[in-house]
Amino acid sequence: MTQPPIPGFRDVPRTGVIYVMHRAAELGFSYDAPDWANLGQGAPETGPLPGAPPRIDTVTMNPRQHEYGPITGQTALRRKVADLYNTLYRQGKRSQYTWENVSISGGGRVALARIAAALGNINMGHFLPDYTAYEELLSIFKAFIPIPILLDPDLGYQAPLEMVKREIQGRGLKAMLLSNPANPTGQVIDGDRLAQWVQLARNYRCALILDEFYSHYIYNGKQGGGGAGELGSISEMKNGSPLHPGSPAPLPKMVSAAAQVEDVDRDPVILVDGLTKNWRYPGWRISWTLGPKEVIDAIASAGSFLDGGANNPFQAEVLGLLEPECVIQETRAIQTAFRAKRDYTLDRLYKMGVLVEVEPAGTFYVWANLSQLPPPLNDGMQFFEAGLEERVITVPGVFFDVNPEKRRTYARYRNYCRISFGPEMEVVARGLDALERVVGRHAS
Repeated sequence: MTQPPIPGFRDVPRTGVIYVMHRAAELGFSYDAPDWANLGQGAPETGPLPGAPPRIDTVTMNPRQHEYGPITGQTALRRKVADLYNTLYRQGKRSQYTWENVSISGGGRVALARIAAALGNINMGHFLPDYTAYEELLSIFKAFIPIPILLDPDLGYQAPLEMVKREIQGRGLKAMLLSNPANPTGQVIDGDRLAQWVQLARNYRCALILDEFYSHYIYNGKQGGGGAGELGSISEMKNGSPLHPGSPAPLPKMVSAAAQVEDVDRDPVILVDGLTKNWRYPGWRISWTLGPKEVIDAIASAGSFLDGGANNPFQAEVLGLLEPECVIQETRAIQTAFRAKRDYTLDRLYKMGVLVEVEPAGTFYVWANLSQLPPPLNDGMQFFEAGLEERVITVPGVFFDVNPEKRRTYARYRNYCRISFGPEMEVVARGLDALERVVGRHAS
């Protein structure tokens, strides 16, 4: 007999990733289980990578750091974030970020929740398919109306500028929320296209809220191009002082709308990033928001009643990670290692008969179309359940859609799933071996 709900509480659905992890745990999954392959959760490998800076393995705490920290984060860390963006993306620009343009929070979801809580009575556009937490996040706050905008696979899951302009004008959008690079499709807006997005936001006074957590996971395109702020060579950075004297290596490409902002306090561009993906420290739960001082003040007020601030002791420990030379070194290592895993994953999936309409140019996900697999594997939820039998986790595509009634019996993406190549290559290979057994069993 089903227990009646506790009075006053609603049935709160889990995000897609949390749902699949909970379901896997029911069948014996744990994070230290050697026979499981977690290709579902959006987590990068956190250990050493060839060519990457050493990983932090000790934390020394001053007793005073046991106290509450500032809601907006420690000033030293805020200043470090601002300086990093100015160095990477704003060389030679008149308007520069300062520590007052930065707010520190306890992870990406917290940062986005602060932003959502600070939005007024507006229409806000967001794109589908996209990050599984957006749906619930946007439904919590009732001051604004979230408006989903469907992306077409025939257009490579990209939003043409004319379509974006039409949505802003026709629906009266005052804000747009999107991830760049996009989760789950791995598509990237950069260079001139990103500049045009920022110009639209500027012209129509429509806030552009960009989740840039995967902005260092870039695999295609010209290295060191416009998306990285037209940086040129390493020796040209930091007022002509070389970060790696004598190094011939080009800068890795990194994408941020910070490179396209004209005035950091007037342009309605709000950026969210943190240690989770680009630095591979997801457990530290430290993120930041960059934007006009007015916006930073508003989201700080939201943080004062939402969450209370980021981990105070850890903030002092991460300053070295934000040195430009450290960031560049880490990014090079990420792009080398994860490009190899991407190519390996795509090759294995193609041989299984899995269709990938658009190969990921960024992130560490493959947006896989299962429609050519035999039933029931052509359904993302059934594919996920069958994978659990072989101890591999994926995320069904239905979780990247909007379903206000919280009933997932039908969704546009029922024939899709998201497969992560974030873990170590050994885990990725073991997971793909398991999926190959699943497909082979049903094919026979």
